[in-house]
Amino acid sequence: MNGNQLLIDGHQIFTYLIGKFNMYNLLASYATAILLGKNKENVLKQIKYVKPIKGRFEQFLSNSGIHIIVDYAHNPDGLKSILNTLKIIKKNNEKLICVIGCGGNRDIKKRSLMGKIVYETCDISIFTSDNPREENINKIFNDMKNFKSYLNKKPILTFVKRKEAIQTAIQIAKKKDIILIAGKGHETFQEIKGIRYSFNDMKIAKNLLKTYNK
Repeated sequence: MNGNQLLIDGHQIFTYLIGKFNMYNLLASYATAILLGKNKENVLKQIKYVKPIKGRFEQFLSNSGIHIIVDYAHNPDGLKSILNTLKIIKKNNEKLICVIGCGGNRDIKKRSLMGKIVYETCDISIFTSDNPREENINKIFNDMKNFKSYLNKKPILTFVKRKEAIQTAIQIAKKKDIILIAGKGHETFQEIKGIRYSFNDMKIAKNLLKTYNK
């Protein structure tokens, strides 16, 4: 997952960005730049220098070969898009482990949709807190699990504490497995009962990988 080759106006261009959604964004940006009168060759040259922003398909490869992906996907469409990309990248012998939560005091209807998407797409589903805000986290979990599926998979793992959810994913993961930590992306806090606690998914994941020598 180091990059992609993208064909633009007959030119084969390398980009560090991954995923169909990012390719669409690049093409839209290119078209906009040309419409604004920018030099085509200069724009094409600059594309290869575009780096992913924090919390948007942000990647880290551990010493033991575990792929960590942190993404801000916090609605059904965003989650489906990122998981479809990972399904294409993932090989048959690799597991896709997903850590996901839904925000409190937000759209309740999307929770079961997101729960179902993760359950039916990932090899291991781990539900946890996002920013529960003023809501009861167990109520949020119940909403996320309120779906019917044609699949009969292993039970969903549930952790109130997000750090424990990420820790469990790392403990389970083996070489070349992919862990998607979704929902908070670039955020550096977790909001619980009106208090914002310091919390960053990627930083937590990296520290835990060191702890478990992975």
